[in-house]
Amino acid sequence: MAVELCLLLLLFCGSTISEVQPIYKPPPGTLDFGFVPSKTYDTGAYHEPGSIGILFKIVHAFLYLVQPNSFPQDLIRKVAQQQLGKTQGDYQKAIYYEIGFIVSAALGLLFILLLPLVGLCFCMCRCCDNCGGEMHQRQKKNADCQRSCFATFLFVASLIISVGVLCAYAANQHLTNQVRGAKKLVNSNFKDLKIFLNDTPAQIDYLVNQYNTAKDKALSDLNNVGPVLGTRVQEQLGKEVRPALDAALTMAGAIRETKEALENVSVSVEVLQEGTERLHANLTDVKTHLSNTLNDSACNAAQAASTCNIIRNSLSQLNVNANFSGLPGVSSQLAKVNDVLKIDLSSLVQKGYAAFNDTPDLVVNQTRNILSDIKSVLESIGSNITTFTKALPVQKILDDLMVYLTQSEAYVQDYFPLVEQYDFYRWLGCLILCCMVVLILVFYYLGLLCGTCGYDKHASPTTRGCISNTGGNFLMAGVGFSFLFSWVLMTVVVLTFVTGGNVEKLVCEPFEDKNLFKVLDTPYLLNQQWKNYLAGILFKNPNVNLTFEKVYSDCKENKGIYTSLHLEYLFNINEFLNISMYTEDVALKIEHIQINLSKIILLDEIGKENLLNFSSSGIDGIDFSAYLTEINKSVTKVDLLSFANDLEARADQLPKGALENALKGHANSIRMIHNQQVVPLEQAMSTLNQSIRLLKKTSSELMVKVKNVISAVNAAQFLINNNASQVIVQETKKYMDTIVGYFEQYTEWVKESIAMEVAACKPIANVIDTAVDIFLCSYITDSVNTFWFGLGGSSMFLIPAIIFAVKLSKYYRRMDTEDVYDDTENGNNGYHKEHLYGIHNPVFTSSVEQW
Repeated sequence: MAVELCLLLLLFCGSTISEVQPIYKPPPGTLDFGFVPSKTYDTGAYHEPGSIGILFKIVHAFLYLVQPNSFPQDLIRKVAQQQLGKTQGDYQKAIYYEIGFIVSAALGLLFILLLPLVGLCFCMCRCCDNCGGEMHQRQKKNADCQRSCFATFLFVASLIISVGVLCAYAANQHLTNQVRGAKKLVNSNFKDLKIFLNDTPAQIDYLVNQYNTAKDKALSDLNNVGPVLGTRVQEQLGKEVRPALDAALTMAGAIRETKEALENVSVSVEVLQEGTERLHANLTDVKTHLSNTLNDSACNAAQAASTCNIIRNSLSQLNVNANFSGLPGVSSQLAKVNDVLKIDLSSLVQKGYAAFNDTPDLVVNQTRNILSDIKSVLESIGSNITTFTKALPVQKILDDLMVYLTQSEAYVQDYFPLVEQYDFYRWLGCLILCCMVVLILVFYYLGLLCGTCGYDKHASPTTRGCISNTGGNFLMAGVGFSFLFSWVLMTVVVLTFVTGGNVEKLVCEPFEDKNLFKVLDTPYLLNQQWKNYLAGILFKNPNVNLTFEKVYSDCKENKGIYTSLHLEYLFNINEFLNISMYTEDVALKIEHIQINLSKIILLDEIGKENLLNFSSSGIDGIDFSAYLTEINKSVTKVDLLSFANDLEARADQLPKGALENALKGHANSIRMIHNQQVVPLEQAMSTLNQSIRLLKKTSSELMVKVKNVISAVNAAQFLINNNASQVIVQETKKYMDTIVGYFEQYTEWVKESIAMEVAACKPIANVIDTAVDIFLCSYITDSVNTFWFGLGGSSMFLIPAIIFAVKLSKYYRRMDTEDVYDDTENGNNGYHKEHLYGIHNPVFTSSVEQW
């Protein structure tokens, strides 16, 4: 029940997940909803065993040798369904899987049964002075070598047993240390679960409050409906309207330019006519004076005659070339253009611009009532979300869950000392087992120490010292305790081996590679009526595809619990709060927006008539060819500067005198005429040329151009008056999609947040990992397996230690009888007689003592 309440806590997270079917996906401005507030969980569901981890790996390798088979999913399923044995071969498969454990356990049981029996027989045999019980030592040539080998083998076996008992003790202490430190990990898990419960409402409130972000953006666009919708309508209409107005404005500028050009033509022609007449008179005077100079008697001299004749023949070039007196005037055209300019066409066009630019204001004025309705709808959405959120018993559920969690934590805290107490008993029991082995080792090490240190190779078996004899007694004591304790040790080893090994193979390894979840997710496994057990528990609908593996994996990745548990199957929040219903209402209200732009007048009839008057002003009737013919001519037939320079050069060819000076004076006069009269005339001709060409260009198909401008203006006006509604509908639809798009962004963000951030269920995965992977597997199973591995190894090596200790004790203990040989008969292989004084015949002595 508590689990279901915990899951119900997040059901209303989907309160904003609507099922809007978007008609159009515009790219509206991306909204920034920020980050869902979340806290960091403290629990790190990972255990690092430290240096003892090497022993854990060795034990895992040993278990793999004992049990290399893969996880028996089919057998586990049949066991869970109580169908094991109903199919032929099930028991054979189970035996095959457990064969390693069975063989090992059988060997352990054989050890438990035989070693005490062997010990009993061995004791009885020794009591009968057999099996080494006779206190008599036969002398052999390799006695020292045997003693050394037995001592070495016993020492090696003791070392191995020591390593084993150290491993067992380390595992025992490690388990105790981990149990003592488990309280901190348990508290950390409870703390994370509390954070999980306390943080979830704040996350849900944040999601709900972020509706205001979308709402504020929508309201901002609605408040700026003029700049937004009006500008969009204006941009679409402007594709037709602006070019038409631009053409009209261009024509207005052309009228002004035409006037200026006509004025320039009129002035320039007048200037050219007067200038050419004055130039003609001045050139005539220059020619007269040059002729008089050339008629001077100095020109008759042989040196000057040819030069004077050349100059005389060139005088005909000093004449005006262009004739502007015959050009037609443009006064009539200028008068008509001035009449046209009495009406300010540019001002009329600017009024059209201003009227068209007022489109956003028209939109604002004509949508004021509808926008107020849309705003009220948006406010109602927010209020409904808030009302519904408050209507859910979230706080009550949270309080109940927190009470349950607090009670669970108190229960754990109350019973944890009991767990530690029982662990102390376990630790003490394991320590006693280790002490049993240590006691045996103490006897063996003392025996080796005393025997090795007290041994005197020159002493006979019957005269061995007290220390050596004590060493042999220690060894036999170790043998006796080995027989007493070995079956107890092996019993514990077998029990922990079978239990810990199977837990490692059937729980820990499958949990790590998730095969255990695959077994749990088997249809109809845990409940024969349910296909999916977890879905049946949570949703009462076992057909929902909800698996343990998927939930664990999603929580492990810290996904939201709403997505991990597919809570939409448990509670469909869209039935209570569906934003699509409101967005459709908003869309309908926006579609009802009607905007009338018929008040926009781009160009009135006066302006159009003004354009027509300009086209009939007569500038197209000007004789441009006559003008261009004269303009293309030079002012004079010869370049006066060149003529003056040439005249001056020829004067230099004459003898020095009055003639030369006179000709140079005439050259300077010609230069002065060029600078003062020809240059201004050339400038006037340039101005006339530009004006005439401008007028020619403007007058070219002037009537057609004007009609095209008027037609474009009429077409744009027709579009505004008749077809603007279609454009407005299209732009209104785009505007509506932009507004709705904000809420679609909000719902998509909510979906993503719920899936990945809201109520991230990492603590649930941490609890599972803590219980199974850390407590059961890492703390308990690894420690127990390492304990039986070390204790079992020690127990197994007690067998060779017993053999070597019995053999070695014969060389350390003081014998009652010994072999005696004569020196001459045995090559001095026996003991010297001085060492045998007072010793009876060993044969008779032995016979007497036996009685």
